[in-house]
Amino acid sequence: MRNGQCLPDFKSIVGELRSLSYEGQIGREVHRRSSRQLRASSKRERNAPFRNIHTSEIRSMDDKDTNNQTVDLDPAVALEKLDSWVDGFMALLPNIAVALVVFAIFYALSLLAKRLISGTASRRGRADLGEVLGKFGKWVLLVVGALLAATIVMPTLNPGDLIAGLGISSVAIGFAFKDILQNWLAGLLLLLRQPFEVGDQIEVSGYEGTVQHIESRSTIIKTYDSRRVIIPNSIIYTSEIVVKTAYDERRSQYDVGIGYGDDPKKAREVILEALRGIDGIESDPAPQVLLWDLAASWLTIRARWWTDTRRADIVSVRSQVIGAIKSALDEARIDMPYETQVLLLHGQTDELDGDRSKQREGWPAPKEGSPRPRWKVAGAQD
Repeated sequence: MRNGQCLPDFKSIVGELRSLSYEGQIGREVHRRSSRQLRASSKRERNAPFRNIHTSEIRSMDDKDTNNQTVDLDPAVALEKLDSWVDGFMALLPNIAVALVVFAIFYALSLLAKRLISGTASRRGRADLGEVLGKFGKWVLLVVGALLAATIVMPTLNPGDLIAGLGISSVAIGFAFKDILQNWLAGLLLLLRQPFEVGDQIEVSGYEGTVQHIESRSTIIKTYDSRRVIIPNSIIYTSEIVVKTAYDERRSQYDVGIGYGDDPKKAREVILEALRGIDGIESDPAPQVLLWDLAASWLTIRARWWTDTRRADIVSVRSQVIGAIKSALDEARIDMPYETQVLLLHGQTDELDGDRSKQREGWPAPKEGSPRPRWKVAGAQD
C-alpha cells in the first residue's frame, strides 16, 4: 500500500503469464493433432470404397485399366515430412556451429604444425623432408578434426566403428593406390636415409644430371643438356644409383698411343709435364702417367689426373688435357701412329721368305738354326 493505492502482485502476474503460455502451447498441440486426425480421416474416406473389393476384382480392374494408372500424392504428407526435416535441422544447428568451430581450430593447428615442421627441417638443411612430413602431419590433424566434428553433429556416430570400417576397406584402397603409396614411402625413405641430396649429380635408369627436387612421389633431375626428367621414387629406391658428386675430387683418364720405335720414358715425362701445366688439375693427388698396354700398332700410355667432381669442370679439363698432350708430343717429335695392319703372304718366291734372321713376323722360331726358304727346298728336290 503506497499513497492509498494498491500495487499489483508480481507473483500473480508471472503466474498468469505462465498459464497463458501453457494454454498457448496446449492450443497449438491440439491444433496439430486435429489437423493430423482430419488428414487421416480424409484418407480413410478416400480408401473406403475399395475396402470391400476382392483381390481378384482388384486384379481384373488393374488388367482392364493398365494404361490409365494414376498416382495419388498427398501434399500434406510431403509438407509434414519436410517440416520434420526442418525441425531436425534447426535442432542440430547448435551442434553444427560447434563442429565448425572445432574443425576450424584443427585446420589452424594443421597449418601451424606444417609450418613448424617445415621451418625446423629447413634450418637443419632438410627442406624436402620437412615439406613431406609437414604435409603428412597436416592431413593427420585434418582427419582427426573431421572425425571429431562428425561426432559432435551426429552423437550416435562412433569413431571406432568408422575406423574399423576403414580398416576393412583398406585392402581395396591399398590395391587402388598401390603405386602412389609405394612412391610416397620410397620418397620418405630416400629423404630419411639421404643417399644423395639436392644439387648432387647422379646417374640412374639411364639418366644423368643434377638433382633439383625430391618430392613425395618423384625425384626431378635436370640433365646436362637442360632437360627435365621426373623419375618415380620407387624406381630410384630399387635401382642402382651412381652419385658422381659424393666426394670432393674425381679422377679422370685418357689413353695415348706412341710408336714402338719411340722412347717410352721420354714420352711419359713429356705427358706428365703437360698435365702439370693445366689449370684445374689437382696437385694432391698428383697426376700419373703409366705404361698401360702393348697394342697391335702402338704402345699405350694412360694419363690420370684429379679434378673437381662437377661435370662442367671435368669436361673442360679433359679438353685441355687432350690438346696439351698432342702439342707436347708433336714438339718432342714423338710419333702417334695410326692403326696399321701387316699381311704376310708365306710360300712366295721372295729370297728372304722364311729367313728367320731377316724376316720374323708370322714364323715360329726353330730349335736350331733357321728354316730354309721354300723355294730353296723345292729347287733342291728337283
